[in-house]
Amino acid sequence: MSENNDEKLVVAISSRALFDLEESHNVFIDQGVEAYCRYQIQHENNTLEPGVAFPLVQKLLSLNELSEQQQVEVVLISRNSADTGLRIFNSINDHGLDITRAAFSGGESPFRYIAPFSADLFLSADPLDVRRALDDDVAAATILPSRVSSVPGGPLRIAFDGDAVLFADDSERVYQEQGLEAFVAAEKAAAMTPLPGGPFRKFLAALHRLQTS
Repeated sequence: MSENNDEKLVVAISSRALFDLEESHNVFIDQGVEAYCRYQIQHENNTLEPGVAFPLVQKLLSLNELSEQQQVEVVLISRNSADTGLRIFNSINDHGLDITRAAFSGGESPFRYIAPFSADLFLSADPLDVRRALDDDVAAATILPSRVSSVPGGPLRIAFDGDAVLFADDSERVYQEQGLEAFVAAEKAAAMTPLPGGPFRKFLAALHRLQTS
């Protein structure tokens, strides 16, 4: 399948959002980074169970089966090192996921890799990384780590909240800072002015391109 598609949807995802890594994460929390590294290397051939975002990733990648060109790319960005990340890539292969590009930051925030990958959406279990992405006007969401007992079937459905997601949060800030009366007055004054885009506008545009291609 060709990857030369500048308009493809690119989703960056952290390893803890894609797989259930809570057991190894608890080793890191309780025993430190060296114990975590030993644990991951010792278990590098043990396939990880799907995490919360796994079904979404699976369905997004399945859209590539409908076209000769690659419509969706999922890239992995992780705080793991190349050594500890081997288990993750082994699990990607074991689950048959078409994920070929990754960045391992060796404990540092992987946030800086979002822009080089031209990601339209960032999914992570770390709320601080998500907050940094949103502050940089990148669509991002926090995925609460968990194991998925089964991968649900059916079509892919994505719902959006308009306030501060598809559109900027200017009105919401007026309400929070100045109250309801100021909010109503500001809304009336700007009734004929189009709402500025929010952090998810680029992601929504990419989804629209997929639907119309």
